[in-house]
Amino acid sequence: MSRARRIVATCTVALVMLGCTQPPDISRSTTPVATSAEASSETGDTSVDLAARKRAAGIADCPASDPQIAAVEDGLPDLALECLGGGTRTRLAGLRGRPMLVNVWAQWCEPCRQEAPFLSEIATVSTGDLMVLGIDFNDPRPELAIEFADLASWRYPQLVDPDKAISAPLQLANIPQTLLVDADGRVVYRHAGPFTSADAIRQVVQQRLGVTI
Repeated sequence: MSRARRIVATCTVALVMLGCTQPPDISRSTTPVATSAEASSETGDTSVDLAARKRAAGIADCPASDPQIAAVEDGLPDLALECLGGGTRTRLAGLRGRPMLVNVWAQWCEPCRQEAPFLSEIATVSTGDLMVLGIDFNDPRPELAIEFADLASWRYPQLVDPDKAISAPLQLANIPQTLLVDADGRVVYRHAGPFTSADAIRQVVQQRLGVTI
């Protein structure tokens, strides 16, 4: 293997381990990124189309949040995000009362795909003591994000942040990133990069939030 190829291979492995920083430049790609949603995305999905896709995928509506409760130090930022595919607009700082696992992801992020089944397992077996919430981040293709969530069997709520509004307040260097938030709204743990098993998620949820899954 040439030196140049070894460097490329090494960088590829590093990106998978550390996470993704930005979506690929589709306009410069020499290979198609087509899926079953490509044709409609080229003409632009309407909100009705996205809502129909969301319903078909069985993705839950986003949680209601308190519009007035004050943000807490070391908590989620005082930002309101739209729900992927339409639905309730959610104020992050207003989510209180239940411990949360918040996963920041995008459909173009390969490490996000790697950890997807582990998040699905945790959300499926959670008995309600833990709220699981996704944030589709810096993603220009909401129709593909819905398709991704469907294929991953993610039925839990998904917010959307196409403008990277959470990046600065949460100091996001890459995705995926998972935050554990206590019932008072404080971020008590953050995991940069993909989880490698559902058991690894269970362990940190138990240690940091006191919730057994």
